[in-house]
Amino acid sequence: SMPFLLCLKKNKSPVPLGRSIFQKHTPPIQQNYQALLESCLKNKRLFTDDTFPAHISSIGTGALLKKLPRNLQWKRPHALHKSPVFYTANRKQLDLCQGLVENCWFLAALEALTFHQDILAAVVPQNQSFERKYAGIFHFQFWHFGEWVDVVVDDRLPVNEAGELLFVSSVYKNVFWGALLEKAYAKLYGSYEDLQIGQVSEALVDFTGGVNTRIKLAEAPPDLWDILTRATYSRSLMGCQTHLGTTKVLKNGLVAGHAYTVTGIRKVTCQYGPENLVRLRNPWGKIEWKGDWSDSSYKWELLSPKEKILLRKKKEDGEFWMSLRDFKIHFVDLVICKLTPDLMSQDDGKKWMYSLKSGRWVKGSTAGGSLGFCNGNFWMNPQYWLNVLPAEDSRKSPSSCSVVISLMQKHSSKHRNRAPHLFIGFLLYKNIFLLCFFPEQYQESNRKLPPGFFTRHQPVNKHQVFLHEREVTYDFHLEPCVYVIVPCTLEPQQESEFILRVFSRKHILREMGGNTSFTLSKEIVDRYEGKIWEDFFTKHFEQNPEINAVQLQRILNNISWRNFQSFRLSFSLDSCQGILALLDLNATGTLSIQEFRVLWKRLLFYLEVFQKRDTNRSGKLDLVELHAAVQETGISLSNEVCNLMAIRYGDPDLQISFESFVCFMLRVEIMGEAFRNLTQDGKGIYLRESEWMMMTLYS
Repeated sequence: SMPFLLCLKKNKSPVPLGRSIFQKHTPPIQQNYQALLESCLKNKRLFTDDTFPAHISSIGTGALLKKLPRNLQWKRPHALHKSPVFYTANRKQLDLCQGLVENCWFLAALEALTFHQDILAAVVPQNQSFERKYAGIFHFQFWHFGEWVDVVVDDRLPVNEAGELLFVSSVYKNVFWGALLEKAYAKLYGSYEDLQIGQVSEALVDFTGGVNTRIKLAEAPPDLWDILTRATYSRSLMGCQTHLGTTKVLKNGLVAGHAYTVTGIRKVTCQYGPENLVRLRNPWGKIEWKGDWSDSSYKWELLSPKEKILLRKKKEDGEFWMSLRDFKIHFVDLVICKLTPDLMSQDDGKKWMYSLKSGRWVKGSTAGGSLGFCNGNFWMNPQYWLNVLPAEDSRKSPSSCSVVISLMQKHSSKHRNRAPHLFIGFLLYKNIFLLCFFPEQYQESNRKLPPGFFTRHQPVNKHQVFLHEREVTYDFHLEPCVYVIVPCTLEPQQESEFILRVFSRKHILREMGGNTSFTLSKEIVDRYEGKIWEDFFTKHFEQNPEINAVQLQRILNNISWRNFQSFRLSFSLDSCQGILALLDLNATGTLSIQEFRVLWKRLLFYLEVFQKRDTNRSGKLDLVELHAAVQETGISLSNEVCNLMAIRYGDPDLQISFESFVCFMLRVEIMGEAFRNLTQDGKGIYLRESEWMMMTLYS
């Protein structure tokens, strides 16, 4: 019997067979940023981009035009602000607000990117500014259908009469990286209008080249909190979407059919027991959730004063907390974009293999459509031979291997929204037929499987759903064996180019049918220092769910800090007691694994900054290096405060060790966070005596 294939659309009668002129995907215009910059500097002129002009055509031709003000102008940032800044190292100052374009999906993904400086730096090259080597030209990099492309723009931005940006703007009005990145993304996809509709998952992949996992929250797995935890403390980006509705802003403060960024999670200790909270941000930069754990909720009174002060924000800035229970009710799905596909896998080891194949469905040749049409043409679709092999470094039984398969369609139009997505999917077959009956004949000739194979065999993914989306991605647990992947459109004779990506610990991927097209295969190693120790920490905390200062000291001093080979790095008990006091928000005198993970993430960041500024590799920072290191973290401190901190944390020569730098930076960050959460006017705060004592004595 044929598998039942689901789709989200009524079946039309198949298009008659026949050849047509295949419409290839239009690649983006390639411009040489460096050459253009040098030419502008040499000729002392500001760059104007004729390929994406300061003209209404770059905005679009549809509904967006009706929203535009009468006197639309294009201005450069120097004409909009006396001291424009391209980018800031302070993450808090990277927050953006949506403009007239309905591209919350793009902004939610962009906000997620700001939590990972190294990933952000790949999209937003950091050596650009409005001062040094300024020529009105900027460039950004996006992962575009299998390759990284460099997109060049000039800095003329659409504004109204008052000089306010019409589209994306920064919360800090002198910061322009977001507006310029949106312009580059609009250029990549045809116009600003072409960014009107989309999915968070699309933008997340365009910013990272990563692989998405989508979790339907109504059917969320029981270990959802563990998945969120792994995603938060690894290099993952998360976005989510609310249910569609007739009312735009609901009574509970959420916006219907709207994308949000997941910006954090926290398990808090209430008087009645622990509660799992999720922190979210609305790309509008305003309009927040009004239920339990919102800014004005009574629930905050159930926490210790310190935990309440450091987590609760009484600001209408679009960011808010809600319980995991409410999150599952009010949001449709959660999208997690991972740079390596090991988030959902329990496989040991860090090496992953990645293969990419480009293909196309052509009318009368390879556009066979899905099995649901029973037209005998399914076998005509491109077929890919996948040999799943056990990983050499896996310590687990090779009976099941994690394999992620992703199929992405390429639109043929230069304009993203003018070529609607087809319904696409793929079927995966275990290749028993080849192995048993024609092992030599099929492996050597590399011929396609005949029509009869598909009438006699069931696919591994019997209930494949065809989606009207740019990309479909599925996780499989497969035994080592030969498989065949058949990517297809729902209906026969539908044309498009596509890319097929396979991630696993080890595999071989090739096209069947004599087409020896190039397979891009490479090894991905997650070199992120934090990943190496994750299992070590998890095992340790399974034995001791809460650790005291002595145990913290033991853990930190047992880590072989691979970047610190010139001398031994060690933490004193006094430092560990200080660190514990700063991070112990619920005043238990111990750290849980979640508090430790916060510390670990900061330690890795501080280590990177410390090493960069410790130019003579002495293992200590002098006053000048300390100032530079603090600036590097994105925090602005006066010289006076920096000098005081050097006296408090330094040795007699005012030299700061890494251990002291960690204690110093944690205190600065936590006290800064407390001030920002408590202040109403940005100038001062009001604290009860008990809260003052808690914040100053136990931290």
